[in-house]
Amino acid sequence: MTIRPATRADRARLRELRDEFQRELAKPPFLQEPWEAIAGDVDDTIRDGVALLAEENGEAVGYALASIVPETPIRGHLYDLFVRESSRKRGIGRSLVAEVAERLRKRGVSHLSLDVGVGNDSARRLYERLGFFAHEVLMAAALDDLERRLETPDRAPSFASTHVQTDDEAAVNRAVTQFLPRLGRTEWTEVSAAQNGWVTVVDELCDRDRSAQRRLGVELSERMGVPAIALALEEESVVRYLLFERGRMVDEYLSVPSYYGELNKADELSLAANGTLVSRLTGADPAHVRAVARTASSPAELPPARELLAQIAEAMSLEARIDR
Repeated sequence: MTIRPATRADRARLRELRDEFQRELAKPPFLQEPWEAIAGDVDDTIRDGVALLAEENGEAVGYALASIVPETPIRGHLYDLFVRESSRKRGIGRSLVAEVAERLRKRGVSHLSLDVGVGNDSARRLYERLGFFAHEVLMAAALDDLERRLETPDRAPSFASTHVQTDDEAAVNRAVTQFLPRLGRTEWTEVSAAQNGWVTVVDELCDRDRSAQRRLGVELSERMGVPAIALALEEESVVRYLLFERGRMVDEYLSVPSYYGELNKADELSLAANGTLVSRLTGADPAHVRAVARTASSPAELPPARELLAQIAEAMSLEARIDR
C-alpha cells in the first residue's frame, strides 16, 4: 500500500471514492452534498490543502482531504476520510490520518479536527483511539417537528442508569473515567459496587442525553467483554432499556414506541420486549419480562413510568437507581 498526494488528474478517482463513501453513509437529504456542489472545494484542497490517495497495486482504495481553517490557522480540518470496505482493518485509515497530520504540522498546524456521523461507530472508535474527542455536536430538526414541539411546554427531566455484568467495580470505573470525557461535559458520575453481579453507573450527561448513554453502553460492553444494560426513565413518562453484548446493541425496548413520533408497525414491534433475549443475558424469567415490560399507545395505558421501570429492573435483578 502506498499513499501519495492527489492531483487534479485524480479527480475522477476521488469522485468515484467519494460517491462510494456517500452511498455508504446514506445521509438524510438535507445533509447530502453531491460531487458537483463540492468539486470546487476539492480542487482548492488539492491546490492549497492536503489531498491524499491510498493505492494498492495501482488501484485507489482510500483517500483523505484536509484543509487549514482560515479563521484559526493552527487547526486543520479532515473533512473526508474513506477506505473501501475490502481494504479495511489493515491500518490504511490510520496511515492516512498520520500522513495528513505530518503534512499539516509542517505548515504550522497544531490541532486536527474532523466530522463523524453519530451512527458511524467503527469510525468513531478509530478516532477515539487516536485521541479525538467531541467538542461540538451538529443537531438538526425538521421545521414542522420543531414548530410542533415549540408549541408544547418543556418536558420533564429524564434519569438513566447503566449496568455492567461484572463484579470488577474498579475496571468499570477506569473504563468510565477514560471514555466519558469523549462524550461531552458531565457534572457528576457515580460507579456503584456490584449487586447481583452487576456494577451500576449513573451519570448526569447520560440522564439528559440518550445518545451518550447508548455510546457508554456500547463502550462498556465492548471493553469489558460482557453484557451491559441501559435503563432510562424518560421525561417521567416512558421507560426504555437497551441491551448490549460485546459492544453491539442487540435489543431495545420503549414502553410507548410512538411517544416521540409516529412509527410504522414494524418499527413499533421492534421496540417491544424480547423476553428470550433478556433471559439469555440476565437470567430473568422470559415470561415475567414479557408480562412486565408491556407496550402501549400512550403512557396512560401503563402503570406510572417510575413504577414500570422498577418492575422491569426487578425482573432483571437490577437496581434502577433513578432517584436523584
